Amino acid sequence: MFKQIVTLLRGRAHMAEEAFADRHALPILAQQIRDAARGVESARRAVALAIAQNRLEKENVERLSAHIEELEIRAIAALEKGREDLAAEAAASIARLETELQNARQVQAEFADGIDRLRQAVRQSETRLEALRRGERLAAARDRTQRLSKEVPGNDLATLSDAEATLTRLETRQREAELTAEALIELEERPDPAALAQKLAAAGCGRPLVTSADDVLERLRAKMNLTL
Repeated sequence: MFKQIVTLLRGRAHMAEEAFADRHALPILAQQIRDAARGVESARRAVALAIAQNRLEKENVERLSAHIEELEIRAIAALEKGREDLAAEAAASIARLETELQNARQVQAEFADGIDRLRQAVRQSETRLEALRRGERLAAARDRTQRLSKEVPGNDLATLSDAEATLTRLETRQREAELTAEALIELEERPDPAALAQKLAAAGCGRPLVTSADDVLERLRAKMNLTL
């Protein structure tokens, strides 16, 4: 029984741990990516240091080769002069330098192989890090979208539909008002027939639209002459 209780507690602890990890997955992921980025940066520095050390070994190989070449020339000159003692001393130094040169070349070769492997590992780490960063941005966008969906229940979605319908009606009315205003402007720009007729009559074109006093007197005289 006690064993079952312990197992149950461990199971609940595991479930609580997973629930906690799920609730805080994004902050945990962000911190893990920051830690990974620091690791990649450390790897870059390690590669840079290895490259620097390899260059030092290369310079050491070149220096040893130059010393050996110089001693060989001088040893040959000593032999030509019959100085076997100096030639033997030079030969001993050459042997020691050649051993040192062999070791330096071996170290340089190991550095070169290690640098190639380190560079490849860093490139792979950088690729994985960029993929993680892209995944983090995508996960954050999805999380915001899911939170928005949870915060906007069905009734609120219906409200969104109502708001969209209201906006459509408002836009239709605004368009109707614009078209009405344009029509009024067109009507105002068209000539008024009555005003045009008055303008023509005032210019003596056609019958006057307004009877003048002279016209009335002329008509009365004509009636008087008919009476006589």
